[in-house]
Amino acid sequence: MGADHDYTRDAALREVAPLAAEIAALSPDVDPEEAARAARIALTYPLQLRAEYEVADSPLVHNTKVNMGLKPRGLCKHWAEDMEDRLAAEGFQTLDLHRAIANADTARIEHSTVIVSARGDGLYDGIVLDPWRFGGDLYWGATTADEDYPWLPRPAAFRARRDREEAKDLLAIGTRESL
Repeated sequence: MGADHDYTRDAALREVAPLAAEIAALSPDVDPEEAARAARIALTYPLQLRAEYEVADSPLVHNTKVNMGLKPRGLCKHWAEDMEDRLAAEGFQTLDLHRAIANADTARIEHSTVIVSARGDGLYDGIVLDPWRFGGDLYWGATTADEDYPWLPRPAAFRARRDREEAKDLLAIGTRESL
């Protein structure tokens, strides 16, 4: 599941069958051809993005370079946007795509990704497709089994972020008033 970091296109293509099988296993209604197409794109498209984003460092170092204007793109939200757009262009009939965010409700760095599920299922029934985590080498696995990131649907993550910001503002106001 993306553990062999910095792999080549050939190595990525060797993972297509296992990922396609996982996607197809989401539901008997998932078209195996769509599952295979989604798997191939999810594994190979990030390799193209890695070149376009000029990734040569770990994700956090690359993020710093993007934020400093030294690299064009490559924040997790860029990977998620571009991956979702590419997969959506396929017009899947038996698969749904979801955007998710982790750590919006904590002080940890937020992280965005795309999740694929069977049509009509939610993101917690799906598979995380995370190209950022290993700098273009796809991490994939069940949403609920991802021990590194507690995923939330984007609207819930945005609410959690707003709540956190409001709490910080209230704390700051309370601190100023007590001085």
